Amino acid sequence: MDRFRQIETFVAVATRGSLSAAAQAEGVAPAVVGRRLDALEERLGVKLLVRTTRRITLTFEGSAFLEDCQRILNDYHNAEASVSAGGVKASGHVRVTAPAGFGRRHVAPLVPAFLAAHPDVTVSLDLSDRLVDIVNEGIDVAVRIGQLDDSSLVGIRLADNERVVVASPSYLAARGTPMHPEDLQHHACLTFGTGGSQSRGWLFTVEGRVEPVRVGGPMECNDGAVLHAWALAGHGLAWRSMWEVADEISSGRLVKVLDDFRAPDNAIHALFPQRRHLPLRVRMFIDHLKHTYGNPAYWAGTRSDDAPSR
Repeated sequence: MDRFRQIETFVAVATRGSLSAAAQAEGVAPAVVGRRLDALEERLGVKLLVRTTRRITLTFEGSAFLEDCQRILNDYHNAEASVSAGGVKASGHVRVTAPAGFGRRHVAPLVPAFLAAHPDVTVSLDLSDRLVDIVNEGIDVAVRIGQLDDSSLVGIRLADNERVVVASPSYLAARGTPMHPEDLQHHACLTFGTGGSQSRGWLFTVEGRVEPVRVGGPMECNDGAVLHAWALAGHGLAWRSMWEVADEISSGRLVKVLDDFRAPDNAIHALFPQRRHLPLRVRMFIDHLKHTYGNPAYWAGTRSDDAPSR
């Protein structure tokens, strides 16, 4: 129990940014919090936090340990809630946000079934490609794709996802097939524009390192559905997620290129604020997404005529 308490305290300090804030949340004196952290670091034999009179920062080891601790605590609280929930029904309101294209295609269609199973719950769904401030905007859960940067949030992996470079057979027949990311400078690349998530370039694994490659072409758009349509029409190469283009690849309408240089997994996650107890309605909604996405038949049945996005 002492070890578990130390982990809870470490997460509270790391996410709240101070010993006093963590102590207030746990209802103990700051000195108690300090002693727990000292004992944890001594037991592990590493420095997790750099503490000064003004601020607390995580060390490299502390950042890695925090991610694991958050996952452990979340799994524990979910297991505890599963046992104690018994016949209690989920109720209340759930505020969800998701990227526009993915949300239209893979979140919105799942809401009616969830509400049918939990009639005392209501859902608000915000579809937006902007980075929503989950805490300050009162969001219960955010569906996000790609690397998770905010350590104050808890992330649950919902599904694997990869980004691939695709083009139509007609484009490749006319312009040739790129064999190396450097070849893209000689091709028409359909880009998201300077303000989008691809502004630093398309990512590839080159000689064991993930590197951004600047690309360009005569056409760009800040709507992923348009880029998708342009690629299908043979206007150039596009860098799209597999959840969006898998059907067209399977049918031959799009062809993958540069697979040997594919970037690492761009997984789909559910994010929510660090809380001691996740409301049952929120946990059930996340479980609904995870169960659906975890079924291979779901992705095999994805329709290609739904509106995709980045």
